[in-house]
Amino acid sequence: MGQDLIRYDVLAQEALRGVIRKVLSEVAKTGLPGEHHFFITFLTSAPGVRISSRLREKYPELMTIVIQHQFWDLQVTEANFEVGLSFSDIPERLLVPFAAIRGFYDPAVNFELEFDVQSATAANSQPDTDEPAPAPTPLPKPASSSGRKAGKGKEPAKVDGEEADEVAEAERKDAEVVSLDAFRKKT
Repeated sequence: MGQDLIRYDVLAQEALRGVIRKVLSEVAKTGLPGEHHFFITFLTSAPGVRISSRLREKYPELMTIVIQHQFWDLQVTEANFEVGLSFSDIPERLLVPFAAIRGFYDPAVNFELEFDVQSATAANSQPDTDEPAPAPTPLPKPASSSGRKAGKGKEPAKVDGEEADEVAEAERKDAEVVSLDAFRKKT
């Protein structure tokens, strides 16, 4: 098999991140349609991620947020999104680059994307080999946070972390994982 100098794996992941960017942009303009809501897992230590030191201490590697009942000021740019959420009754502002996203899940339609963030960020620094890419690892249970667009002047809702974890786990059980490995040509 020849060496992939074009890096189709990186291009495909960037295209799929574009799906997330487009969806969040629409939600920022018009709100969540129907029963749609999102679990977004990201690397908290990735370059460009801005979260409070309290959250970074609690989630030193991965964090999953829920965009559903209480969220505010969702702003989306080409490179990242920024959103206000409440954690244990404390309002927080998070900035997450799309490159830091590890997983995206919409349980309303069983749509899930997973990304191999470490290998994608290291793609330009590591030499290519003929070894197959590692299989994606399962996402952890979501961190406690939920969100729904709040009107002006409304306080963020209280979040029950255990309940959010149970709901997330139940909704994820029937999900079909879309993996880039499924589309790779086998030799």
